[in-house]
Amino acid sequence: MLEKFLDKTRFSSTGDFAGNFHIHVPDNFNFAYDVVDEWARTNPNKNALYWTNDRGKERIFTFQDIKDYSDRTAAYLQSLGVGKGDMVMLMLKRRYEFWFAILALHKIGAVAIPATHLLSVHDIVYRANAASIKAIICTEDDELRRTIDIALQESPTVKVKITLHDAPESWLDFHKGIENAGSFIRPAQVNANEDIFLLYFTSGTTGEPKMVIHDFTYPLGHIVTASYWHNIHEDSLHLTVADTGWAKAVWGKLYGQWIAGACVFVYDHERFNPGIFLHLAEKYRITSFCAPPTVYRYLIRENLGRYDLSSLKYCTTAGEALNPSVYEAFLKATGIRIMEAYGQTETTVTVVTFPWMNPKPGSMGVPNPAYDIRLVDEKGNPVGTGQQGEIVIHTQRGKPLGLFMGYYRDSVLTQSVYHENVYHTGDVATMDEDGYLWFVGRLDDVIKSSGYRIGPFEVESAVMTHPAVVECAVTGVPDDKRGQVIKATVVVSSKHSGLRGLALAHDIKAHVKKIAASYKCPRIIEFVEHLPKTISGKIRRREIRDTPKKE
Repeated sequence: MLEKFLDKTRFSSTGDFAGNFHIHVPDNFNFAYDVVDEWARTNPNKNALYWTNDRGKERIFTFQDIKDYSDRTAAYLQSLGVGKGDMVMLMLKRRYEFWFAILALHKIGAVAIPATHLLSVHDIVYRANAASIKAIICTEDDELRRTIDIALQESPTVKVKITLHDAPESWLDFHKGIENAGSFIRPAQVNANEDIFLLYFTSGTTGEPKMVIHDFTYPLGHIVTASYWHNIHEDSLHLTVADTGWAKAVWGKLYGQWIAGACVFVYDHERFNPGIFLHLAEKYRITSFCAPPTVYRYLIRENLGRYDLSSLKYCTTAGEALNPSVYEAFLKATGIRIMEAYGQTETTVTVVTFPWMNPKPGSMGVPNPAYDIRLVDEKGNPVGTGQQGEIVIHTQRGKPLGLFMGYYRDSVLTQSVYHENVYHTGDVATMDEDGYLWFVGRLDDVIKSSGYRIGPFEVESAVMTHPAVVECAVTGVPDDKRGQVIKATVVVSSKHSGLRGLALAHDIKAHVKKIAASYKCPRIIEFVEHLPKTISGKIRRREIRDTPKKE
């Protein structure tokens, strides 16, 4: 399938990739027809999706199965009046029906809005009205359905409510609907490349979530994600840890993986358990794995020697920066290097550790040559080696595949970050002499103390090397003399939980002073049971900043 879009599919260096990687974009490209249905035509019995859950159920779907179920779903949605351009929110956790539904929406030219099941009434009301959502498809969870019902009292655009099973009054049953749907007939004009394909609500530092929109070429941007970061191929069984309400799901569970012909492995669960994920890798012979750094932090706390991980060949991470100590511990235990990358909901993978590269623990990798990436200061001037600069993407030579169209219905917000052919990511990094980028933090997370600009990640990495620390979040606390002082909010291991207090805080400080400059040492250390996080696993530093606590 890669050959359909690329002249050259194998590369030996970043220079080779930069000079010879080019994606051919078909007119009116539609992932569901041009990739999934094409696999069903040429290799119908090839496994596409291996699904299991925490109750022991299993389902295997071939590409032919996926085509048939997505056709039935498309026919059902059409019968309900859902068509081209309509907005449909999917709140489906990790249910296999997510893949049927999102492909069906692609097939009829509707706009898919993946969303987490953890949304409140206010969240749903805001989303429904902001995007004029027409239909919602959700799991069979009673509490979720009640939340949606309350929200829809203030959401007049929503006309259709579908649940997977056991539909209560006023709801439609997904499975009964697709069983009774007639034959699907492809619409004569489904989409143009520049039509809206996908919408994600993504939280900013202030205000309501932004509505990120992508066009129909977006899946092609994930060729790099799957084939040249995850390093997968037609024989891969790939597991990405992500709920379908998070953009990382389509990064690792759909577009690039199926273009490459891999089988996607899905574990549908309610609570994360690191031991279970290791058991799954052993039982099902997972070949490649991607997860946020938080997951790796918990995996290395397990006895990895108890599991047969011989099938596992490649591991990757993104979502936030990976602490070098976690990288080294995982490498020592498994012999596998974790290959880091960086991107946003507004992009595909933009900074990446390619398979032919030697990873530098703690570095995101090098700029993806498919994007024109630079580091600049506050005035837009390039910064030198080792200097902090905002990551920006230049588009004078054309918009790269995967870069967002803008923020839906908000030209002012779009203009604030994307103007004069430059998209400002709002993330700060440094570049070393070899061209590797090192994450510093969000512009508003950088700590300014006594004239120093300190990235929270570099302090977190130092704190994380203390044997008692499992997780850490570093923030700045206002200070009359220094402007800000560094605060570390720390989760300790169960083995050390009884030691939390002044003595352990002093020990952590002394440890940091041995491996980092003194001005990077936290002055405040707070012990907590858990760090506040988003559904995607990112630490909510804003919440921590609101309530500083001294020893």
